[in-house]
Amino acid sequence: MKVSANTLRRGMVIEYNNKLWMIMENELRSPGKGTAVAQIIMRDVIAGNKMDIRFATQDTVERVHIDEMEFQFLYSSGTEYTFMNKETFEQITINEDLIGSPAEFLQDGMTVKAQMHNDRPLSVALPETITMKIVESDPVVKGQTASSSYKPAKLENGVRVLVPPHIGSGTRIVVRTADATYVERAKD
Repeated sequence: MKVSANTLRRGMVIEYNNKLWMIMENELRSPGKGTAVAQIIMRDVIAGNKMDIRFATQDTVERVHIDEMEFQFLYSSGTEYTFMNKETFEQITINEDLIGSPAEFLQDGMTVKAQMHNDRPLSVALPETITMKIVESDPVVKGQTASSSYKPAKLENGVRVLVPPHIGSGTRIVVRTADATYVERAKD
C-alpha cells in the first residue's frame, strides 16, 4: 500500500530500494523557501543499518503489511531462541540479535509478541515488566537511606540492577525488560 512520506510514523515498516526499513523518527521540516520535507531516520530490518533520508512530503513509499503474532518461549541454545506460535503450534528459531538485551529476561513459557512479514520475524517484544527475585545485594550503609541513592543487586537470572537501599536479598521486584531498571517492589 502506497502512503505519503508525511504520514510515516515511528514503528511503521516500509519497502525502500528493495529492502525493509523500520521508521525510527520522522520530522516534518518547512524551509523558508521551497516545499516541506520529511526528514526520516530508518533502520534496515535485516542488516540493522541506519539511514537518514529526506522525502518531499508528497512523495509516496510502499508501506509493508506487518502481522503481529503471539509466541510462547520454549528454550534457548546458545544465541538461538525457539518460540512456538500460540495459534498454529509451529516453531520458529530467532537469533539473539533480533531480540536484543531483553533476551536475558526470557523465561520458560513466557508469551512474547513478534512482528512478522511473509513468515519472517522482524522484531520480538517481551512483556514491558517482569517480576524477579533478588539473590544478592549489598548491605545498607548507615545513613545511606537519607539520600535517594541506589545500590547494586543481582537478580536470579544473573542480571545486575540498581535498587533502593531498603530492598534486600530474597525480595521480589518488578523490572522493566527494555532497559533492566527497577520499577517497584512486587506485590506478593
